Amino acid sequence: MENKKTIKDTILVYLENSKKKSFSVKDISESLGLTNAADFKLLVGALAKMEQEGAVELNKKGHFKLPKEKPGLEGIFRANDRGFGFVSIEDEDDDVYIPQGHTNFALDGDIVKIDISRVAEPWRDRGAEGSVETIIERKFHQFVGEFYAYSEEGIEETDLYGYVVPQDKKLSNYKVFIEAKGIKPVDGAMVLVEITYYPDVAFPTSMQGIVTKTIGHKNDPGVDILTVVYKHGIPTEFPEEVLKQADAVPEKISDEDRKGRTDLTEELIVTIDGEDAKDLDDAVTVRKLANGNYHLGVHIADVSYYVTENSPLDAEAFERATSVYLTDRVIPMLPHRLSNGLCSLNPFEDRLTMSCEMEINSAGEVVNHNIFPSVIHSKRRMTYTAVNQILMEKDPEIRKEYEELVPMFELMGELHQILVAKRKARGAIDFEAPEAQIVVDENGHPKEILMRERGVGERLIESFMLSANETVAEHYFKLNVPFIYRIHEQPDSDRMQRFMEFVTAFGIVVKGTSQDVSPKQLQKVLAGVSGEPEEAVVSTMLLRSMKQAKYDMDPLGHFGLGAEFYTHFTSPIRRYPDLIVHRLIRSYADNGIGDEQQAKWENLLPDIAEQSSKMERRAVDAERETDSLKKTEYMADKVGEIYEGVISSVTKFGMFIELPNTIEGLIHMSNMKEDYFNFVESHLMLVGERTGVTYKIGQPIKIKVEKADVETREIDFSIVPDPNTPKTALKERPANGRGRGDSSKRRGRSEERQSTNNSYKGKATGKKKKMKVSFNETSSTKSESKTKNGKKPFYTAVAKKKKKK
Repeated sequence: MENKKTIKDTILVYLENSKKKSFSVKDISESLGLTNAADFKLLVGALAKMEQEGAVELNKKGHFKLPKEKPGLEGIFRANDRGFGFVSIEDEDDDVYIPQGHTNFALDGDIVKIDISRVAEPWRDRGAEGSVETIIERKFHQFVGEFYAYSEEGIEETDLYGYVVPQDKKLSNYKVFIEAKGIKPVDGAMVLVEITYYPDVAFPTSMQGIVTKTIGHKNDPGVDILTVVYKHGIPTEFPEEVLKQADAVPEKISDEDRKGRTDLTEELIVTIDGEDAKDLDDAVTVRKLANGNYHLGVHIADVSYYVTENSPLDAEAFERATSVYLTDRVIPMLPHRLSNGLCSLNPFEDRLTMSCEMEINSAGEVVNHNIFPSVIHSKRRMTYTAVNQILMEKDPEIRKEYEELVPMFELMGELHQILVAKRKARGAIDFEAPEAQIVVDENGHPKEILMRERGVGERLIESFMLSANETVAEHYFKLNVPFIYRIHEQPDSDRMQRFMEFVTAFGIVVKGTSQDVSPKQLQKVLAGVSGEPEEAVVSTMLLRSMKQAKYDMDPLGHFGLGAEFYTHFTSPIRRYPDLIVHRLIRSYADNGIGDEQQAKWENLLPDIAEQSSKMERRAVDAERETDSLKKTEYMADKVGEIYEGVISSVTKFGMFIELPNTIEGLIHMSNMKEDYFNFVESHLMLVGERTGVTYKIGQPIKIKVEKADVETREIDFSIVPDPNTPKTALKERPANGRGRGDSSKRRGRSEERQSTNNSYKGKATGKKKKMKVSFNETSSTKSESKTKNGKKPFYTAVAKKKKKK
C-alpha cells in the first residue's frame, strides 16, 4: 500500500500526462490500480486534501481536473513610499503600475507574479495596471537600521526589545520589531537585522526580526560608512582559514618560485600610481628598438600564484570579486598581507609577475607580443604628480631628481600619443567626466571636495594598460579557447534613436541608423561640440545612452573603446576577473589547450563572469551611496549659501543642478514660483507658460541651498532669479506631463529622486526604468495593441486570455 505523499505525486503525474481534461474518482482508481477498499479510501483522502490545497479542482460534474494556470507575469517590484509601486518585466520597456492595496505586501526588489487588470492606453499616456498575485522571492532577508529601545517595562509587556527603522528609503515606512532574544543593542545603535516575519494583512506596515550584529552607535565616527557597507552585504572581515592561508605565504621569493619564469630584474621597470596607493599591481617599461619601434613591457602582479585554485583564498576572492573604495577606506578583495605586501610591486624588491611585452610601431600597432610569467625588481615607485611635473611642467628640480629615468618617461609620452591617435582613429569614445575627491577629517566628516585632474602620467598608464588588455584578449581569442572578456555591447537602438533625435536640436546629424551606429560616428559628434556650450549636455546624454560594461565568455567587443577584443588583465589584486585571466594563462601554458582543459573552463567561466559583474555593480552602488552621503553631509552647513551651477537634468517634476564640485541638488517644480512650467520632452526643457522663461540641460544657473538632509541623502536648491535667463516662444505641451499641475501620475519625491539619480536610468526624462535601461517614448498612435515602434505590448495577450475565461 502506498502512503499519501506517494499517491499525491502519482495522481499529479497521471493527470498531467493524460489526454483527458477531467476524471472521476473511478477513472483515477482504475488507472492507478488502487481498487481495493484500503487503497480506495486512501485515494479519496488524498484527492480531498489535494482539492483543499488547490492542487486539483472539482468541476460541475464532481470530476477532478488540474487547475488552470492564471495568466501572469513575473518581474521585479519597485515600491514607492506612498504605498503603490511598479513591476518591471525583463525585456519589456514599460513597467506595470501596481496601485496601493494591490501590492500583496511586496517589498522593493521582490520578485513577484502579477495579474494584469488594465491594459495600457499609450495615446492617453496610461500604462498597464495590475496586482501582485504572489511573491516568488524576497529580496530582503536582512537589512541595516537604527534601533529604538523599549523600557524594561515595555520589554516585559511586549516580549520585544524595541524596534528598528530600516535605513533603506524603500523600507523607511516600516517598523521592524525586535524579538527579545539574541543581541540587545543600545538605543541609537546601527544594527544588522534578520527578518523573521514579513508584512501581512494583520500587520501591513511592520515586520519582526532578530538583531544579528551591532555595527556601532549612529554618532560614532565611521559608522555611517560601515552602515552602507553592511546594507549592501559587503563582507568586512576575512574568515580565519583565509587569513591563515595568507599568513602561510613566505616573506621572500624562493628559488622554487623563480622556476619557469623569465628574469627581468635587471630591466629598468617602474611603477606609476597615485600618492596614496598601497596595492601596486602594475609596472611598466618603455624603450626604443633598433628598428624604430617601441618596446612596451607591462608587468602585472602574479596574484594567481598565491591565490591557488579552490583554496580558501580563492573562494573568498570569488565571493568578493572586487575591492571596494569608499571615501576614506578600502575594503580589499584580498587580505592586506597579499594586497599591500607580497603581491604589491613595491620598489627595490623582487616580485613575481605576469608580463605582456609588446613591440609597437609608429602607427600604434602591436606587431609582436609575448605573454609569460616573470620576476621583476621595480627601480622606483613613481607618482602621477612627479611624472606630470617631468612631462607637462618640465620642472627642473624634479627632472634632476629623476634624471636617469627622464629619457624613458619622454619615450612613454611619445608612445602614449601614438596609442591615443590609434584609438581615436578607430573611434574610441573619450568621456571626460569630472571626478571628485572627498577629503575627510579624522572623524570622517567631509572638509573639502577636490576635483581630480588627469594629466599625462595618468593617461599614459591608462594607454599602456589598454594595450596590454587588448593584446591578451586577442591572443587567446585566436587560440580559440574559453576565456573571460570585458565587453561593452552596441547601445540599444531605442536609446540611440533618442540620442540622435536629441542632438538635432544642436544642428547635429548622426549618419547611419540607431541599429548600427559606430563608435567613430559618435566620436565625431563629441568632437563637433568640443569647446561649445552644449558640449557637457551632449556628452552626458551620450553616456546615458550606453549599455553597462560587463564580463562574458563571448568576445563581443568593447563599443566605447572601439576595440574588437578586450579583457581585464592588469589589476588582479583588486579584481577577480583579472586574477582568472592570469590563471587561464598559466593553465593553458602548463596543461595545453586540449579538450579536457577547454571543457573545464567552459564549465567554470560563465559563473565567474556573472558573479564578477554582479559584485562590480554592488561595489559601484555602495561607492555612489557613500559619495552621496558625504556630499550631503558636506552641504549640511551650507544652507542659505548661493552657488553657480549647471542644469544637469530636466524632468517633468523639476530639474537637477550640478555644482562645479559635482554635488547635485533638486529644484522641485513646486518650488519654481516664478511661473507655471511645462515640460517639453522633445527638447528636454522647462518653459514658463506666462513668461517664456526657459531652463534646459547644460544651462548655467545660480542657486541657493535650501536643504541638505543627511538621513535621506537629499539636497534641495532654489532658483536665484536672473533677469538674463533665456526665454522662448515655444509653447509645446508634452504628451506625458503638464508641469507642476500634473496629477495623473503623482510620485513621491524620493521616487522622483531615485528615478533621476540612479546611475543613468532614465535620467534625462525622469522616467523610471528597471532591469533594462532605456528611454521610453510615448506613442501617438490610436491603436490599443501597439506602441509607437509597432511592438505589441506584452500585457495585451495576457488581458485577452483573461477575457476568454
